[in-house]
Amino acid sequence: MTERIALDLPDGRVLDVRVSGPTDGPLFIWHHGTPGCGHQGPRQQRVLHERGVRFASYSRAGAAGSTRNPGRAVADVAADMAAIADHLGAERFLTGGQSGGGPHALATGALLPDRVLAVLAVCSVKPYVGQPDFLDGMGADNVEEFGLAVEGEAPLLAYLERQRPELLDTGVDDVIRALDTLLPDVDRAVLTGEVGSELLESLQGGVQELYGWLDDDLAFTKDWGFAVDEIAVPTYVWQGDADLMVPFHHGEWLAARIPGAVAHLEPGEGHLSIQVNNFGDMVDEVLAHVPRR
Repeated sequence: MTERIALDLPDGRVLDVRVSGPTDGPLFIWHHGTPGCGHQGPRQQRVLHERGVRFASYSRAGAAGSTRNPGRAVADVAADMAAIADHLGAERFLTGGQSGGGPHALATGALLPDRVLAVLAVCSVKPYVGQPDFLDGMGADNVEEFGLAVEGEAPLLAYLERQRPELLDTGVDDVIRALDTLLPDVDRAVLTGEVGSELLESLQGGVQELYGWLDDDLAFTKDWGFAVDEIAVPTYVWQGDADLMVPFHHGEWLAARIPGAVAHLEPGEGHLSIQVNNFGDMVDEVLAHVPRR
C-alpha cells in the first residue's frame, strides 16, 4: 500500500510525497524524470520491497500536488529531500533518479553529504552551462525544447502547452508516437504492459500542472548551484549508448568528473531499457552502503 502525504515545508510550500514498503527499512528517495510525478510503479516497488527498502518518491516543486518554487535551481531540491527524510525519521538515506531526476539526485548527494549514503544517477543529463555539446545526439524534440528553455520562460511555456494534449487522455501507443524522435527500438520494445502503463501514469501526472516540467528545463540550462566534482558520497552512474533523450556522452562526462564514481556505460541500452533491465542490480549496489545493524 502506498501512503500519500502532503508535506508542509518550512518555506510554506507543500510537497506531494508517496511512501511504501517496510517502515523499519532503509529509506530510498527517488527523483522522477522530466516531465513526471511521484507515482510509484509496481515494478520499482517490487524490487525495493523485496529487499526490505522503504520507498519514498515525490513530485518536484510545480508538478502534481507540489507547490511551485519559481526560479528554483537544481540545488534547491536538497532542502526538500532533507524535509522528507526528517518527516520519515531517517537520519541517513539512499537516493536515486533517472533522466531529469538525475541532476536532482546528484544535488542531494552533493549538498547533504552527512545524510546521503549513496547516489544512483540513471541516464542523467550533465550541466548545460559550459558544455557546448550538450544537445549533440539528442532527438529533435529535446533539441527544440532545450533551445526554447535557453530563450526563457514564455516561449518554453507556450511550447509545453502545445505538447501537453498529446500526453493527456492517450494510450501508450499514442505516447510512443508523440516521443517518436526520442525512442530507439530498444526503448520501444520495453514499452509494453506494466512498463508502458507506469511511464504513462508518471508522464500524465507530470503534465497536469506544467510548472514542474517548465522549471526543471529552466533549471537544467542555468547554473545548478553546485559542482559535480564536489560530490563526496559514493555515486553510481548508469548510461546506455542507444539513448536519444540523454546521449551517451552525458554519462561519460559525469562518470569522469564525479570523484570515485562507479560507471556502468552500457552498450545497446536506451533511456528506458537500462532501468527496466538493471534496476535490481542498481539497487543492490547502493544498498551495499547501508550500515549493518
